[in-house]
Amino acid sequence: MRLLVDSHVLIWAADRQALLPQRYKDALSAPETEAYVSAASVLEIGIKRLAGKLDVPGDLFERALAAGYRALDITWDHAQAVEALPLLHKDPFDRLLIAQAQCEGLTLLTVDRQIAQYDVAIL
Repeated sequence: MRLLVDSHVLIWAADRQALLPQRYKDALSAPETEAYVSAASVLEIGIKRLAGKLDVPGDLFERALAAGYRALDITWDHAQAVEALPLLHKDPFDRLLIAQAQCEGLTLLTVDRQIAQYDVAIL
């Protein structure tokens, strides 16, 4: 299974395991799983941490990479795909994750119900 991990799920998996649904724990720990973290999540978390809106460990991304998560860069195709999405969800970071999941054939790991309105695979 190839997963794109939403920002909140990454934080829960790394630092707040009690909040992580069991099916997500199972999927992330399965040996055949490839889990990706988008550069969009790095940006989102960094902005929110800098603004004082989010308290997460400073080494969150290093821990994610050490745990086997793979970095997913933002490409022009991803950025252009955002514009093609209907404006059902206004959060630019989530819209980019949706576009990346669609472009890369990834299943999005999120609890954001608004994302389910899009034609994107969600676990």
